[in-house]
This record gives sequence, structure tokens and C-alpha cells, in this order.
Amino acid sequence: MKIWLLLGLLLMHEALEDVTGQHPPKNKRPKEPGENRIKPTNKKVKPKIPKIKDRDSADPTPKTPSIMTQMMDKGRFQKPAATLSLVAGQTLELRCKGNKIGWSYPAYLDTFKDTRLSVKQHERYGQLTLVNSTAADTGEFSCWGQLCTGYVCRRDEAKTGSTYIFFTEKGELFVPSPSHFDVVYLNPDRQAVVPCRVTVLSAKVTLHREFPAKEIPANGTDIVYDLKRGFVYLQPHVGHQGVVYCKAEAGGKSQISVKYQLLYAEVPRGPPSTTILASSNKVKGGDDVSVLCTVLGEPDVEVAFRWTYPGQKDERPVTIQDSWRLIHRGLGHTTRISQSVLSIEDFETIDAGYYICTAQNLQGQTTVATTVESS
Repeated sequence: MKIWLLLGLLLMHEALEDVTGQHPPKNKRPKEPGENRIKPTNKKVKPKIPKIKDRDSADPTPKTPSIMTQMMDKGRFQKPAATLSLVAGQTLELRCKGNKIGWSYPAYLDTFKDTRLSVKQHERYGQLTLVNSTAADTGEFSCWGQLCTGYVCRRDEAKTGSTYIFFTEKGELFVPSPSHFDVVYLNPDRQAVVPCRVTVLSAKVTLHREFPAKEIPANGTDIVYDLKRGFVYLQPHVGHQGVVYCKAEAGGKSQISVKYQLLYAEVPRGPPSTTILASSNKVKGGDDVSVLCTVLGEPDVEVAFRWTYPGQKDERPVTIQDSWRLIHRGLGHTTRISQSVLSIEDFETIDAGYYICTAQNLQGQTTVATTVESS
């Protein structure tokens, strides 16, 4: 019995030696079945592909890149930020990629046909250059590609660029105004803007009433301040009337803007409200006659007049005089009255007939007529 026990132990010892002694080196160990398939799977867990899909689905429409670049010193170019601050006197050069580029820039530069501004179209880009910049040039500069069919072009909304530029100038916290006093019309059906724009991005701007003297708070519900527009009256009413001005503070300095007269306008927008009246509808030969065409409208809406009269084909000499003025109709309401007077001296037979007046504004036109007969 002991012999068999000893023999079993001996055989077990040799078996263990065989197992431990026959391991090949690590780099020569045969691969286990499926080993190559398991290890790569462990490594690919880290990227977490589902998260990438979530990110893409959260922003399915990526932002359209700007086509605008700004020329820096030494010929370097970079995409301008949404707002820029430049020192007055610097030269501004903007480029927009495309073979047909449209531009928009502060109206001040267009109004005075400023020779400091140059806009050119090159083969692959449009170029805007402004030299000897001033505080008055502060504003939005934008460009866009154009899709053209023959002579008809439309804006390509997929290719645009813009930046708002503050041109800081010593002693000028506000964008200069061409006048020392301006009028802002208040209409109940749309916003009104007191254009107190600053040249310093960090400037603190407040709105003030001249009489009674007090600060008018921009509370965000009735009046808000827009850096690019000024103080915006969201729902103008009669109580907002009066003379106001703005005050800006920056860098330990302050400045007062020009004054603005706020007037309430009661006439709604639309085609001209027109009437016509002759000095007499029956005229004797040799007498003088005049026909008056009158339009009541908004204070800031211009009206153009056009006449048709009997002696027109025969080139009968007439005198036409246009004029306008503001009238106050009580409770602070202001209306613009525009008039056109057609006058004829020494009335003749060929002057008898219909006198037609057509008045036109941006919203449309109205035609009225009256007759003048020979008595």
C-alpha cells in the first residue's frame, strides 16, 4: 500500500515539472482561439462612437463660415470678430471671397460720396478699402456673394460676412451727427430709435430728458439700448414726447450728444391721403386759375406729385410749386402736410377739362381729379 502511494506521488511530481517546464517564451506563445478578436474590441470601447452621433444630431446644421477677412500688418489676413475696435486714422481693408461680391457699409459714406472709400471686384475676391478713417465711419460692414442670371442678381445667403467696427477718436465718444438738433418721430405701430451710437465699445450710455431734467431708464421692457442702433422705444406713445439727449462715459471722460426732439405722429402708414381743389371750377377766358393737391401723412414720409392737365399735349405753359410743412393737431400729435399747386394765367379754351393729380410715397400712390370749365 505504501509503495503504491509513493509511486503515485512520484508520478504527480513529474507531471507538474512537465507542465511548468514546457511554457514557451512570451513572444512565442501560441495565440488562443479568438484572442485577436477580443483585444481590438477592448481598445475600441474608448472612442464611444454613440457619443459622436449624439453630438452631430444636436447640431445638424453647422454654421456657415464667414467669407470676410481683414488685412492686418505685414500682409497677414484674419477673419474679423463680430465687433472690432480700431483707432481713427487707420486704413481698413476687408476682402470677401467670390467673383461677384455685394457690399454694405455705414450710410454716412454713401451719403457724401466719400472718396476715402474704395470698393473693387477682383477675379477671386471683392475688396473694400477705407483710408483716413474717422469716428463717423463707425458702423456695420458686410459682404455677400451674388448669384446672377444675366443682369439679374440675388444675394447668396450661404456666402456672407460681417463685422461692426468702432473707430475710436480722441474727444469723440459719440458717432458725430451732421446736425446739432434732430427730430425722431414716434409712431404707435412701430419702434422709434434715438440714434446715440458710441465709438467706444466699453462706454456707459444713459438717456436724459431735458425738461423736466431727469434720466430716462432703459428698463428693457419699454426702452432698450442697442449698441449698434441707440435707444430703442419698443412701444412709442404720446407720453414719450419731448427733448432728450444722451450721455456717454468712458475712460474717466464724459460727453453729451446732440439733442433730439421726439414728436408723436398720428397718421398711419399707407398710400397718400389725397384731396384736390380748384380755385374755381368755372373760369372766364383771360382769368387766372389754380388747382391745389393736398396730402396729409406721416412727418418723415416724403410725397412726390405728378400732374396731368388738358393743355399738356399743346405744351401750354403752367407753373407747378410743391411744398410741405409740419402741423400740430393737438395732444402733441404731428402731421406732415404736403401740397402741390398748378397755376395757369390767362385761361383759354384749351385749358378746360380734367386736372389730375397723382401723389406717391413709399407705400403706394393715390390719384384724384377735378374739372375746370370755361364759363
